Amino acid sequence: MSKAEELKKRFHNGPRVLGGHVFFTDPAITEQLSYIGYDFIWIDGEHGAMDRQTILSHIVAANAGGAAAFVRVVDNDPAVIKPVLEMGPDAIIIPMVSSAEEAARAIAATRYPPKGIRGFGPRRANRYGTLDDEHYLGAVDASLLKIVQIETAAGVAKIDEIARVDGLDAVILGPYDLSGSVGKLGKLWDPELLDACDTVIAACKKAGMACGISIGPADQSYVDRWIEQGVDFMSCGDDIGFIARGAKTTLGMLREK
Repeated sequence: MSKAEELKKRFHNGPRVLGGHVFFTDPAITEQLSYIGYDFIWIDGEHGAMDRQTILSHIVAANAGGAAAFVRVVDNDPAVIKPVLEMGPDAIIIPMVSSAEEAARAIAATRYPPKGIRGFGPRRANRYGTLDDEHYLGAVDASLLKIVQIETAAGVAKIDEIARVDGLDAVILGPYDLSGSVGKLGKLWDPELLDACDTVIAACKKAGMACGISIGPADQSYVDRWIEQGVDFMSCGDDIGFIARGAKTTLGMLREK
């Protein structure tokens, strides 16, 4: 069973799947977080200063440490998605999906014909040619988690349709950008934002679609809130925040003496 298949099974049956974000370019950070015990590492190609080579290094590092590699690409564009898929990530995350049509376009970019439009040219994805085409093509769809991110009010309004898109494995909420879309940027406890997120979670549960949430450094009450809402997976915290928290804590101890 591939890592993607294992996590998809856990999405629906538990235990909850846990990940953390990486924005810095050094893949040693990803490897360290993998050894610490995260189920997956969210490699951020949207907001991180990462070129293709850097993303590939992070994927290899995550897998070396025993974690799944989830890559968020910068845009819902086959030309952006395709080269990342050739690197063999365990999941691809497409940001800012606001309709079933956009979700279907994203999924099509991840699948070979006749189900999709992906061009054939796997590199690391088929272990550098050591997997024959029949074996690779028979397993490729199940070995990649296809995830869309809901970050707009329009996406919330269309979630029932999005959750029914063929080939989609999971939906993940992006509450920070969603807060901006409802006119409450950064107000992560605002009732309107929370209601929008709960609408997505409820719709996914009704459709049998796995639903997760991506949050930055958070306190226990914020984490507990989403666990109580029943999210199936969660990416919480990031390398920038971990360094900041650790440094502030250590400096605080030093200054007390």
